[in-house]
Amino acid sequence: MKVVYPGTFDPITFGHIDIIRRSCEIFGELRIAVVEKSSKELLFSTEKRVELVKRSLEEQNINGVEVDSFDSLLVEYMKKNDFRIFLRGLRANSDFEYEFQMQLMNRRFAPEINGLYLMPSANRMYLSSTLVCEIAMFGGDLTELTSPCVIEALEAHSGNIGRY
Repeated sequence: MKVVYPGTFDPITFGHIDIIRRSCEIFGELRIAVVEKSSKELLFSTEKRVELVKRSLEEQNINGVEVDSFDSLLVEYMKKNDFRIFLRGLRANSDFEYEFQMQLMNRRFAPEINGLYLMPSANRMYLSSTLVCEIAMFGGDLTELTSPCVIEALEAHSGNIGRY
């Protein structure tokens, strides 16, 4: 079964990795689709986010996952690439409310497409890209939160993390 995991991954965290790892165990084919445009301000370029996802997967010994990017509505990307199921992670009620709205809107455009939602492991429930960037901005320890390549990229970008 082909499944796509879309997101900004700005940057990818161990919460994302947790969802990816478990998805690989459940589904035969997984593609990570990095969103090019977002309503939220992005720290890294699309190319950098794709690179960091690929490098993080390598560093975490996760193989057989395709990584792509897209600049359209998710349902259009999925139709074009013959996907019928997408994955999303849910951490809290706020995630549920947002994903619920998005699923209803997606059904309006493409009723044949469905979302599946996975909760991260309990020790990753609090983790978000925004939190990782904020900790990086203040020079906090990120070793338990994200991959070494992401830490390196955040450190290199630290003079420019002024979005908070």
